[in-house]
Amino acid sequence: MMKMKTAASLMTVMSALSFGAFAADSISLEQAQGLQPMGTVTTSGIDASPSDIHQALNDAADAKGAKAYRIIEAREGDNWHATAELYK
Repeated sequence: MMKMKTAASLMTVMSALSFGAFAADSISLEQAQGLQPMGTVTTSGIDASPSDIHQALNDAADAKGAKAYRIIEAREGDNWHATAELYK
């Protein structure tokens, strides 16, 4: 019984670590060649920094199961806005 609990705990930890290892990558147009597009995601935020927008796109891409994403639109002003194309 103790071995099962230890194995279950180990599997939980490994799953959490492997989830982080499969985060979507930000890629260039050249790197996108040969990848299959799977839609887009958009994010915006008032007074957000560029790194906040990048992180929001990354999180949205991960949530959709994307392997990679490429930023196709970004605007700065009072309200940041960015759109990224997702790839499998």
